[in-house]
Amino acid sequence: MTGTDVETATACDWTVSGMDCGSCATKIKDAVGRLPGVSGVEVGIMSERLRLTLDEAQTGRDKVEKTVRALGYGIAPRAAAAKNEFVMPGGPKAGTAATRDESGHGSPSHVHDDPADRGKRWYQTGKGKLVIFTALLLAVAWGIELLAPQFGKWAFVAACLIGVAPVAQRAFAALRLGQPFTIESLMTVAAIGALFIDAAEEAALVVFLFAVGEVLEGVAAGKARDGIRALANLVPKTAFLELNGVTKEVPAASLRVGQFVLVRPGDRVPADGEIAKGTSGIDESPVTGESMPKTRGPGDPVFAGSINTEAVLRVMVTKAAEDNTIARIIRLVEEAEEARAPTERFIDRFSRWYMPAIVTVAALVVLVPPLAFAQPWDTWIYRGLALLLIGCPCALVISVPASIASALSTGARRGLLMKGGAVIEAASKVSRIAFDKTGTLTHGRPMVTDIVTFGATTEAELLAVAAGVETGSSHPLAIAILNKATEAGVAALPSRDARALMGKGVIATVGDAAAWVTSPRHAMENGGLDDPGLRQATVFEEEGKTAVAVFREKTPLGLIAMRDEPRKDAAEAVRQLKDMGVAPVILTGDNPRTAAAIAGGLGMEFQADMMPEDKLTAIRDMSEHGGVMMIGDGINDAPALKQADVGVAMGSGTDVALETADAAILRDRVIDIPAMIRLARATMGNIRQNVTLALGLKAVFLVTTVLGITGLWIAILADTGATVLVTLNALRLLGFNPTRMS
Repeated sequence: MTGTDVETATACDWTVSGMDCGSCATKIKDAVGRLPGVSGVEVGIMSERLRLTLDEAQTGRDKVEKTVRALGYGIAPRAAAAKNEFVMPGGPKAGTAATRDESGHGSPSHVHDDPADRGKRWYQTGKGKLVIFTALLLAVAWGIELLAPQFGKWAFVAACLIGVAPVAQRAFAALRLGQPFTIESLMTVAAIGALFIDAAEEAALVVFLFAVGEVLEGVAAGKARDGIRALANLVPKTAFLELNGVTKEVPAASLRVGQFVLVRPGDRVPADGEIAKGTSGIDESPVTGESMPKTRGPGDPVFAGSINTEAVLRVMVTKAAEDNTIARIIRLVEEAEEARAPTERFIDRFSRWYMPAIVTVAALVVLVPPLAFAQPWDTWIYRGLALLLIGCPCALVISVPASIASALSTGARRGLLMKGGAVIEAASKVSRIAFDKTGTLTHGRPMVTDIVTFGATTEAELLAVAAGVETGSSHPLAIAILNKATEAGVAALPSRDARALMGKGVIATVGDAAAWVTSPRHAMENGGLDDPGLRQATVFEEEGKTAVAVFREKTPLGLIAMRDEPRKDAAEAVRQLKDMGVAPVILTGDNPRTAAAIAGGLGMEFQADMMPEDKLTAIRDMSEHGGVMMIGDGINDAPALKQADVGVAMGSGTDVALETADAAILRDRVIDIPAMIRLARATMGNIRQNVTLALGLKAVFLVTTVLGITGLWIAILADTGATVLVTLNALRLLGFNPTRMS
């Protein structure tokens, strides 16, 4: 696109219904991509999403929609579809006007999925009606042949032509859009060709089996989407808003930050928030997969979608509907299809030349034996037509995205979020894991254990200065200092202009002068700590504590020591990782003595006193020896998370870490790290099974067809059967438990 085009280009987003396999997405992507002014086309099968950049001066949105409808799919602007319901992967609310079009969607002649079909029995859907219709045609033809044999052939011809008509219509539409090699075109050629070689009964049977296959594919694809679509139902549709002392029921999507809602026992929390009043057990299993309810009280955060189990709670909304935890999970899962695995990209490229190659082979099978060896034309035309049906790459193309979608859904239900197939594939190859220490291997909730003052400084004065520097910070060490000041009844001194010294500490103007809370080493280098003070800090660190120095310009004020205990599951997680052949190491900005105390208890190697850039260098060095995963939770971890092959943020970490990372652990459990790798490895194993199954069945039936062992109806069963088997195999991942060691 030219510079002018870029200025007028608009990002557009649609919900497309009816995509059941990879070839569906490929057809749409290729057809739409040919339109002038269209670029950046992305089609998600499981999320039923079409996104692109459009220069509306060259092509209007209506032209894009017309092109998609011509291929036999339903399409509606995603924003319009979302008016009545929060849109999840799986599309808009069933039956809304926004999802309908004028192309006869849902009629017996249309075999693709209609949103209005969701929740219905298979025989109530458009696809199901087509199967019943073609079955009746076939039954009538067999009846006529039985009662009036002389008309039997023509009855089967009629059954074939009537049944294949909607398929041929879509094949012709695809051909006009520059796509000659589609399953519809191969099906049409095979069926019409069979009529010309006097195989009318078999042609009618093939048309019927094709319709059955479409139903099976739709059912399998629907089940794959259901696992993801269920996430949207975790958030209640309404909430009890408390306004001016009056409680009224309002749509949950209308809640705004700062409002208060009442959550009754048994109700789901309608928004991410903070408990303002009340204490109750909160069941977070729908969101994080954590099975045991946790007691939460005033000041504690709660997730949208979690269940209040005991008492009435008054909750202050802290995030709008579009930004709550569930919405973020939904967006992550929905957008994950864009991060396609290398294996998936390879198969897409492979399928593009595979189809023309199959058509060429089929043409050679038809022409060479009769022309070169005087073989009968009817026999080899029949075998060539069967080859065309076997050759469709649907099973191969869907083999990867179906497994990826199932894995994303399984992970999301258990609090394991991965941003797409590329992340899953990279995670399966990890051989080394780098852990940040504070908030990752430890609870991230250190408590002040010791306070040492220098000179005439009192403990209260020291805390007042330290709390002034740390006011507003969310760092675990800062929170520990602020909590200690509150417990001691010490008010933080007024402060301003606070800024972080990356990897060293914090500086702020407290009162009228600068004050620092930094590492002992940094304080020593800047006149904030003398030799006796450094020796005292060393004693604290040898005890496994973290010490910080508090000082004014060239004036040491004192030391504050804190301890952060390892998480209970950290040792077990490290053991599991080692059993899986993954080497764990701690990368921390803390001092070597404190790091050694934690690492020694966990049986891990460590590198300490690391600046953010040091972590980057360490990750690069580790990457030379295999895949590296980095686990962190702080702003200073963001560069290392980005550098690693897979960056994983702990769910309680900062938004910066969560946005930068490739994956996230919502339950804050270290044990979920080996579970994530286990899920990734199981997914790649499932993909390998699918590819082997798809190509293996094709190879077997290609050979048997050329040898004349199998015919047309077996060919269509082989194609459809492979697609269904591959999808069902991928669905096994929905029941996979990654926390269970094999």
